[in-house]
Amino acid sequence: MSMKTVAVHLAHGFEEIEAISIIDVLRRAEIKVIMVSVVNTLEVEGSHGIKVVADQIFEDVDYKKVDMIVLPGGMPGSLNLDKHEGLRKQILAFNKNNKPLGAICAAPLVLGNLGILEGKKATCYPGFEKYLTGAEITGNPAVISGNIVTAKGAGVAIQFALKIVEFLINKKTACDLAKKMEVL
Repeated sequence: MSMKTVAVHLAHGFEEIEAISIIDVLRRAEIKVIMVSVVNTLEVEGSHGIKVVADQIFEDVDYKKVDMIVLPGGMPGSLNLDKHEGLRKQILAFNKNNKPLGAICAAPLVLGNLGILEGKKATCYPGFEKYLTGAEITGNPAVISGNIVTAKGAGVAIQFALKIVEFLINKKTACDLAKKMEVL
């Protein structure tokens, strides 16, 4: 089985706990993670002033080699992701080809605004449900529905990342990793 590649997208104002937890857990599962900056520099500042150096800027990513697009939440990070036309086009192309997409916290609004949550189960940070056009809101911490994984917020970032591991590899790998990490 070839190694999966996930592109985690960072915009100014991203939620640091979500982004770093996702990146860390996926790498522990031996999933290749590319930290992608959607701003014009590799350095991206999170919503709590933590600066992260991304691996690549959006324009340099070869999406043919990416298996999943993931969007951390945070404000105004989620709105900044939603404003990025290139990312929006890439998400639509992934969805059209039934390739996996993930979004946590406020970031599911990007998927909702693109109309791709129609008829899918989804969850998000409380108060952002109105953006999840056509979705069946579950209120669960993390949800897999079709090709889309969504989650509520920073407190469930590790659960969200483990759902992605389950989705891309299998449930046993996710459970073994959870055990190693002392996730209760």
